[in-house]
Amino acid sequence: MPKRMWIAGGASLASLITACCIFSTSAIADVSLAAIGMGHGAPSAEMFKQFQATASRYNASGERFRIDTHCPSACTMFLRVRKVCIAPGASLAFHAGGNPRRGVDPYYTGQMLNAYKPALRKYLTSNGYMDRFDFHTISGDEMIRRFGYPACP
Repeated sequence: MPKRMWIAGGASLASLITACCIFSTSAIADVSLAAIGMGHGAPSAEMFKQFQATASRYNASGERFRIDTHCPSACTMFLRVRKVCIAPGASLAFHAGGNPRRGVDPYYTGQMLNAYKPALRKYLTSNGYMDRFDFHTISGDEMIRRFGYPACP
Protein backbone atom coordinates (compact mmCIF):
# COMPACT_ATOMS: atom_id res chain seq x y z
CA MET A 1 0.00 0.00 0.00
CA PRO A 2 2.66 2.63 0.82
CA LYS A 3 4.34 1.80 -2.52
CA ARG A 4 1.17 2.65 -4.48
CA MET A 5 0.73 5.92 -2.60
CA TRP A 6 4.30 6.88 -3.45
CA ILE A 7 3.74 6.13 -7.15
CA ALA A 8 0.49 8.10 -7.15
CA GLY A 9 2.20 10.91 -5.25
CA GLY A 10 5.12 10.78 -7.69
CA ALA A 11 2.75 11.02 -10.64
CA SER A 12 1.03 14.00 -9.03
CA LEU A 13 4.38 15.64 -8.37
CA ALA A 14 5.42 15.09 -11.98
CA SER A 15 2.15 16.65 -13.16
CA LEU A 16 2.66 19.60 -10.85
CA ILE A 17 6.23 20.14 -12.08
CA THR A 18 5.10 19.92 -15.72
CA ALA A 19 2.30 22.42 -15.09
CA CYS A 20 4.68 24.81 -13.34
CA CYS A 21 7.11 24.64 -16.27
CA ILE A 22 4.37 25.34 -18.79
CA PHE A 23 2.86 28.20 -16.83
CA SER A 24 6.17 29.76 -15.81
CA THR A 25 7.30 29.84 -19.44
CA SER A 26 4.15 31.59 -20.53
CA ALA A 27 4.29 33.90 -17.51
CA ILE A 28 7.44 35.57 -18.86
CA ALA A 29 5.95 38.59 -20.53
CA ASP A 30 7.33 41.01 -23.03
CA VAL A 31 8.48 44.34 -21.70
CA SER A 32 8.26 47.34 -23.96
CA LEU A 33 10.22 50.54 -23.99
CA ALA A 34 6.97 52.49 -24.26
CA ALA A 35 5.57 50.74 -21.17
CA ILE A 36 8.53 51.45 -18.86
CA GLY A 37 8.76 55.09 -19.90
CA MET A 38 12.53 55.15 -20.44
CA GLY A 39 12.53 56.20 -24.10
CA HIS A 40 14.73 59.23 -23.51
CA GLY A 41 18.23 60.30 -22.60
CA ALA A 42 20.16 60.38 -19.36
CA PRO A 43 20.86 63.98 -18.32
CA SER A 44 22.95 62.93 -15.30
CA ALA A 45 25.42 60.23 -14.28
CA GLU A 46 22.81 58.81 -11.89
CA MET A 47 20.23 58.50 -14.66
CA PHE A 48 22.83 56.89 -16.94
CA LYS A 49 23.44 54.28 -14.21
CA GLN A 50 19.68 53.69 -14.03
CA PHE A 51 19.63 52.87 -17.75
CA GLN A 52 22.55 50.48 -17.30
CA ALA A 53 20.92 48.80 -14.31
CA THR A 54 17.58 48.48 -16.08
CA ALA A 55 19.25 46.95 -19.16
CA SER A 56 21.13 44.50 -16.92
CA ARG A 57 17.94 43.56 -15.07
CA TYR A 58 16.02 42.79 -18.27
CA ASN A 59 19.03 41.00 -19.72
CA ALA A 60 19.09 38.69 -16.71
CA SER A 61 15.30 38.22 -16.53
CA GLY A 62 14.89 36.27 -19.75
CA GLU A 63 12.04 38.54 -20.77
CA ARG A 64 11.83 39.80 -24.32
CA PHE A 65 12.51 43.53 -24.40
CA ARG A 66 10.65 45.36 -27.16
CA ILE A 67 11.97 48.63 -28.55
CA ASP A 68 8.64 49.77 -29.92
CA THR A 69 8.83 53.55 -30.00
CA HIS A 70 11.32 56.37 -30.56
CA CYS A 71 14.49 55.59 -28.62
CA PRO A 72 17.00 58.44 -28.49
CA SER A 73 20.27 58.52 -26.61
CA ALA A 74 20.75 56.38 -23.48
CA CYS A 75 17.81 54.09 -24.18
CA THR A 76 19.82 52.64 -27.10
CA MET A 77 21.73 50.75 -24.38
CA PHE A 78 18.72 48.43 -24.23
CA LEU A 79 20.11 46.95 -27.45
CA ARG A 80 22.39 44.89 -25.20
CA VAL A 81 19.45 43.00 -23.70
CA ARG A 82 19.82 39.37 -24.73
CA LYS A 83 16.22 39.03 -25.91
CA VAL A 84 15.81 42.49 -27.44
CA CYS A 85 13.62 42.93 -30.50
CA ILE A 86 12.81 46.01 -32.51
CA ALA A 87 9.47 47.00 -33.98
CA PRO A 88 9.91 47.97 -37.63
CA GLY A 89 8.13 51.28 -36.94
CA ALA A 90 10.44 52.23 -34.06
CA SER A 91 13.37 54.60 -34.46
CA LEU A 92 16.66 54.81 -32.60
CA ALA A 93 18.79 57.96 -32.34
CA PHE A 94 22.52 57.77 -31.65
CA HIS A 95 25.05 60.40 -30.56
CA ALA A 96 28.20 60.84 -28.48
CA GLY A 97 28.03 60.38 -24.75
CA GLY A 98 28.74 63.26 -22.45
CA ASN A 99 27.41 66.74 -22.05
CA PRO A 100 27.35 69.46 -24.73
CA ARG A 101 28.64 72.01 -22.19
CA ARG A 102 31.53 69.81 -21.04
CA GLY A 103 32.15 67.95 -24.29
CA VAL A 104 32.20 64.37 -25.51
CA ASP A 105 33.00 61.89 -22.75
CA PRO A 106 34.83 58.76 -23.98
CA TYR A 107 33.58 56.73 -20.99
CA TYR A 108 29.86 57.29 -21.69
CA THR A 109 30.35 57.00 -25.44
CA GLY A 110 32.16 53.68 -24.91
CA GLN A 111 29.45 52.37 -22.61
CA MET A 112 26.83 53.02 -25.27
CA LEU A 113 28.96 51.58 -28.08
CA ASN A 114 29.58 48.40 -26.07
CA ALA A 115 25.83 47.79 -25.98
CA TYR A 116 25.63 47.54 -29.78
CA LYS A 117 26.30 44.70 -32.20
CA PRO A 118 29.66 44.97 -33.99
CA ALA A 119 28.12 45.92 -37.36
CA LEU A 120 26.18 48.81 -35.81
CA ARG A 121 29.17 49.90 -33.73
CA LYS A 122 31.39 49.96 -36.85
CA TYR A 123 28.80 51.92 -38.84
CA LEU A 124 28.37 54.55 -36.11
CA THR A 125 32.08 55.03 -35.47
CA SER A 126 33.12 54.93 -39.14
CA ASN A 127 30.71 57.73 -39.93
CA GLY A 128 31.61 59.82 -36.87
CA TYR A 129 28.09 59.67 -35.43
CA MET A 130 29.46 58.93 -31.95
CA ASP A 131 31.84 61.90 -32.09
CA ARG A 132 29.17 64.61 -31.89
CA PHE A 133 25.96 65.41 -30.06
CA ASP A 134 23.56 65.78 -32.96
CA PHE A 135 21.34 62.74 -33.33
CA HIS A 136 21.72 60.21 -36.11
CA THR A 137 18.40 58.38 -36.38
CA ILE A 138 18.03 54.86 -37.76
CA SER A 139 14.61 53.32 -38.39
CA GLY A 140 13.59 50.10 -36.71
CA ASP A 141 13.26 48.53 -40.13
CA GLU A 142 16.89 49.40 -40.99
CA MET A 143 18.11 48.16 -37.59
CA ILE A 144 16.51 44.81 -38.43
CA ARG A 145 17.60 44.56 -42.09
CA ARG A 146 21.04 46.12 -41.95
CA PHE A 147 22.33 45.38 -38.47
CA GLY A 148 20.72 42.01 -37.69
CA TYR A 149 18.54 42.89 -34.74
CA PRO A 150 15.46 40.66 -34.45
CA ALA A 151 12.08 42.05 -35.38
CA CYS A 152 9.39 42.00 -32.73
CA PRO A 153 6.65 39.49 -33.51
